[in-house]
Amino acid sequence: MGEVGAYFDLDGTLLDASSEKTLTATLLRRRPWRFPVGLVSWSVRALVNLLRGRAPYDALRNRGHFTGASWSTLERLSEELVEQNLMRCVPQEALNRLAWHRGQGHRCILVTATVAPMAEAMGKQLGMDAVYGCGPTERSGRLSGSEKGWSVPRRKGKVPVVRADAEANGHDLTQCWAYGNTHADSWFMRECGHAIAVNPEVALVKEAEARGWDQVQWRVA
Repeated sequence: MGEVGAYFDLDGTLLDASSEKTLTATLLRRRPWRFPVGLVSWSVRALVNLLRGRAPYDALRNRGHFTGASWSTLERLSEELVEQNLMRCVPQEALNRLAWHRGQGHRCILVTATVAPMAEAMGKQLGMDAVYGCGPTERSGRLSGSEKGWSVPRRKGKVPVVRADAEANGHDLTQCWAYGNTHADSWFMRECGHAIAVNPEVALVKEAEARGWDQVQWRVA
């Protein structure tokens, strides 16, 4: 594949939607009794994380809303939602960009804070060469809502994932590409020689302008 990799965020970048919110909403519709369980678990974990000094961005993104759900259920629902719904939320510009990278002989890699079953289902449909989502190495049984023991490529957590992938595949990061939509993505985008801000939020617009990064809009019409 050569020395170049293209690292993509998912929600708001390749996908003009929130994959994990879609998964959570579907899970709740099919099992309404889970709502109070998930709400209490998420609230408690958010409070505990804040008291432990974690940044609000991370504290509020705990997995309490999946408490009690089985990994097998998340895998099945993720595949179903991607095939029947979410692929329609991938802008044509995003598909064109993936095709361009493949035409250049580049590897396409998904690096996302989305829960692993959803990330993998999206990665399969998009034809990604590698997928890094949130989750443990071994997935069995039910989720507790905790991320302990998980790989969590979120904010600065995406940086070691990108570095390790580049090293394992012989990529020169100065020649690699990075695509993200929030300031939280800017950490891994700085690692790559070619960074593109996609549908950037205000904070990322400022970062992109300061660093001379290109800005693009990929939206589903």
